[in-house]
Amino acid sequence: MKSDELSSEDKILLAASKIFTEKGFSGTRTRDIAEEAGINVALLNYYFRTKEKLFEQVMKVKIVLLFGKIIPIITNEKTSLDEKLDLASAKYFEILSENPNLPIFVLSEIQKKTSDVKSILPFDKLLKNSFLIQQIQDRKPDIDPFHFLLNFLSMTVFPFLGKPILQSFDLMDDAEFQKFVEERKTLVPMWIKMMLDH
Repeated sequence: MKSDELSSEDKILLAASKIFTEKGFSGTRTRDIAEEAGINVALLNYYFRTKEKLFEQVMKVKIVLLFGKIIPIITNEKTSLDEKLDLASAKYFEILSENPNLPIFVLSEIQKKTSDVKSILPFDKLLKNSFLIQQIQDRKPDIDPFHFLLNFLSMTVFPFLGKPILQSFDLMDDAEFQKFVEERKTLVPMWIKMMLDH
């Protein structure tokens, strides 16, 4: 869809997503969003009333993007734990490659408590006593399953958080980083499986 075919509301959301991701909630002015969307502030206020309401809408989209496509994979009772690890790894790296600033934005805003994340995505209810947790406990009953989940998340998400560091020290250019990410699609599930089996 071309930008001139977008509704005013969609233009505002796209502009807000871009500006909030670049500047965060506190660094963003509604005027910045209106200018990016090519509209006046009055029209922005007509659709979203406040910066907080607009931010909440953007956070919903970002959190669903970061976690939403993974939930059907990890809650599927027909797939094995190994299949879940392979599928979730491939999907995460795909999402993050297309949206490299997504993790730092979501984590930063969660830390600042600018959004009620649990109301957007009740991840705690989805994970506690879930089939995934049961699968991990069956495989490795003596260790808290959240160790494996956090290891998996850190191995998939941290390269994107660390990319600016790698590039500022000239350790990787964009092409090398992309190759590095492609390799991790296979390596991360392999490493987690090794941890589960030892």
